Amino acid sequence: MMILSGDPPRGRVLSILLVVIVVTLAFAPFLFPGAKALNVAAKICIFAALVASYDILLGYTGSVSFAHTMFYGIGSYSLAIALFALGPNWSSIAIGLVIGLPLAALLALAIGLFSLRVQAIFFSMITLAVASAFLVLASQLSWLTGGEDGRSFSVPPLLRPGTGLIAKEDFFGFAVTGRTLTYYIVFVVAAAMILALLRIVNSPFGRVLQAIRENRFRAEALGYRTVFHLTLANCIAALVAAMAGALSALWLRYAGPDTSLSFAIMLDILLMVVIGGMGTIYGAIIGATLFVLAESYLRTLMESISTSMSSAGLPILPGLFHPDRWLLWLGVLFVVCVYFFPSGIVGRLRRGAGQSARD
Repeated sequence: MMILSGDPPRGRVLSILLVVIVVTLAFAPFLFPGAKALNVAAKICIFAALVASYDILLGYTGSVSFAHTMFYGIGSYSLAIALFALGPNWSSIAIGLVIGLPLAALLALAIGLFSLRVQAIFFSMITLAVASAFLVLASQLSWLTGGEDGRSFSVPPLLRPGTGLIAKEDFFGFAVTGRTLTYYIVFVVAAAMILALLRIVNSPFGRVLQAIRENRFRAEALGYRTVFHLTLANCIAALVAAMAGALSALWLRYAGPDTSLSFAIMLDILLMVVIGGMGTIYGAIIGATLFVLAESYLRTLMESISTSMSSAGLPILPGLFHPDRWLLWLGVLFVVCVYFFPSGIVGRLRRGAGQSARD
């Protein structure tokens, strides 16, 4: 209860689901030794923290920002540029973080002070304009960012896949390499950020954010400085997003417009928040897990279904489930999910647990 900041999942099904996800991610290098499975697990960790940071804005304050990928990109590019320019060492990682995190916070502070005084739609438009300008800037400054090609770099020797840390014979038949260590850095840092956000939303500051979401004018009438609280929430979300971007760059050993600043990433974040449940940090974990798994394995699943139907001689259906149509079915799955779970999966499970308790 203390590590969860006094906010348990509240529901047996939800608790079991979260435990399964966390335990699976914790032992992913040993449960799923393949490169693709480990990439999927690392992506889930990174996006869970990123989505949780965005939920601070959307779910707890009601502010719709389109600049979240900008902060994600700042963290990613800062680490990439530092390692590219200064060499693959730990001091380069520290310099990248020291530059990237404060820069993200300062930009969030500037955006918050100049735009959070206006109505919600204008704030959204301002953040969209700033994010678009930053994407163009990153693409044009090829001498710094690598332009459209991005920046590839090397990591410290201890984190390289070819570095053997523990031999198979010494660890129950599992080899521990630099790639394993990198994964656990990603996992531990992402988990720490999610727990910190959980603590923040359950603090008096978090209660004020929820009051602002419900009725901003009433919160102001009660004496709360709404612009201050909204700006601080924007800065916290930006810091976590920038750190998630740094983790992504460290894992991929690359930072580029498509992986760090693309508007498609912003849409994915919105989907994950809505699917998991707005205003619930736990929803970020479930939403990120479902989305990344569907994005990574739905095509393969559809290919198997299509092949089986073709072998059975069924008409039309093999073409309908052709793997090239995986995006169509991904969209259908999410529409169905939003229709049947309007408050998100976490909201639905919590409501079901509350009804069972009353019965």
